[in-house]
Amino acid sequence: MVPEAGRLFTRGGPVKLILRWLINAAALYVAVRIVPGIEATDTNAILIAAVVIGLINATLKPLAVLLTLPLTVLTLGLFYLVVNGAMLYLTAALTPGFQLAGFGSAVLGAIVISIVGMLLGGLVGDED
Repeated sequence: MVPEAGRLFTRGGPVKLILRWLINAAALYVAVRIVPGIEATDTNAILIAAVVIGLINATLKPLAVLLTLPLTVLTLGLFYLVVNGAMLYLTAALTPGFQLAGFGSAVLGAIVISIVGMLLGGLVGDED
């Protein structure tokens, strides 16, 4: 049975997965270029970091958000920036060629990645 041609572009298709990965890679590239303290040795390090951050965001981040929910509520959502920074810091620890100078760079980089990812996702019609 052959799937319809338009089915590849629906939610959950392989094209959407690749598109989301490219958006993450582009957002990481922008963060490397403009945030002091975030460095990547080459484009391959950025592409690998995009895969790693995608896996971390799919597996560990929901648990971290749940565990820190009371603190996030108390800080009116500002602690969520710390959670995003921690996920980026973990990505740097697991990805060769992708380094962070400190946790402040991680939080600032997470903000830049979120903004760029949101803008690019809006441009390509990403529903996430």
